Amino acid sequence: MAIFHLSAKIISRKTGRSSTGAAAYRAGEKVIDERTGEVHDYTRKSGIESAEIVMPSGTYWRPDRAELWNAVEQKNKRADAQVAREFVVALPDELPVAERQKLAASFAKEIADRYQIAADVAIHKPSKSGDHRNHHAHILTSTNKIEGRGFGNKVRELDLVAHNMGGKL
Repeated sequence: MAIFHLSAKIISRKTGRSSTGAAAYRAGEKVIDERTGEVHDYTRKSGIESAEIVMPSGTYWRPDRAELWNAVEQKNKRADAQVAREFVVALPDELPVAERQKLAASFAKEIADRYQIAADVAIHKPSKSGDHRNHHAHILTSTNKIEGRGFGNKVRELDLVAHNMGGKL
């Protein structure tokens, strides 16, 4: 039987992180951070079942992963900017692969549509040394609303969720 798990985190420059690096790692891809020139190459990472970008309904912009997360980095200028949010969600082992992918994508689509933000969904397989039932999705979201082919203001409605996961508030 599946056990529910969801955690939320902030990806912040204050802690030395970037959305380009986070996205590359979760999707097992290579993304060059145009702001810093840093190359995030995780193409040799194993265990990625699928990865896809989910945009809000009605949005005509369809960026690839590098374009999306570089736009996020360009929008957020501050040295301590919160550039992305991450939701880690357990997926039922009992579901076939296609159903797990559909479940994660539909959850990400709900978030993207409700808050008008971009979501990057990467589904990871259980690690070889861990619990063989640990299928999970990493849903990386922008902190800013989509506006045209870029980003507008921050979505403050989700701030409390990510900041309170550790019981801070």
